Amino acid sequence: MGRIDVHTHAFPDKLAPRAVRTLEAASDWRAVGDGKIDSLLKSMDAADVDVSVVCAIATKPDQVSDILKWCRRVHSDRIEPFPSVHPRTPKPAKWLARFAEEGFAGVKLHPMYQDFVFDDPAMEEIYAAAAERGLLVAAHCGRDIAFPDDTNSASPERIRRVIDRHPGLKLICTHMGGWRMWDEVDRYLIGTPAYVETSFSLSHLGPQRAADMIRRHGPDRVMMGSDWPWVGQRDEIGRVEELNLDPAATQAVLWRNAARLLGY
Repeated sequence: MGRIDVHTHAFPDKLAPRAVRTLEAASDWRAVGDGKIDSLLKSMDAADVDVSVVCAIATKPDQVSDILKWCRRVHSDRIEPFPSVHPRTPKPAKWLARFAEEGFAGVKLHPMYQDFVFDDPAMEEIYAAAAERGLLVAAHCGRDIAFPDDTNSASPERIRRVIDRHPGLKLICTHMGGWRMWDEVDRYLIGTPAYVETSFSLSHLGPQRAADMIRRHGPDRVMMGSDWPWVGQRDEIGRVEELNLDPAATQAVLWRNAARLLGY
């Protein structure tokens, strides 16, 4: 059985040390890796991961072009980069069209680091363009370890409004639909067409509750994500295996669902 990790992060080699230090300074969490592509590949080898999705985040509008260039360089049969568009990037729909035309499978959004609210009408152009082009949208969902606990810009309720407005949008909700907002995930997202992935969540939820959420949402819409370099890939795979799902469901979470969405 193959394995695909749908949520990792990496940075250009020259920027990686500073990027990791800056992100570590925002919380008490420490990285397990240095954030470089070569180190990610070594982690993948150690964890028997075939493919990793690398999620880039444009924290400023003028970063979109450089991120795209880097994504082109690192794209390979094992590294599936998702470029990023910033909500204040001029003509964002044209960038999404370009991503699709160049063969990228998806795009990454992060409401906190990009300073937007998930269901803001100003985001409609981006969601509509992604749906039209068939791009996956991997979005940070729920709270964030580096931001205040009352931040709700990516709450499940807001996400549900977007799902209802854009039924054709292929949305990947990270952190089991909403980090540390899982009661709201149960209320607003379980059973919707959105995909969810496991990163940074299974150890908080515990095996019983996580498995119950996966069964109710549907194992065909759940995928394994680690959030490397913040969590070890082998550790996250182990947490998925400890859920005691049936073998077909485990295979779906670790490989089949992501392979289908990414076109493998």
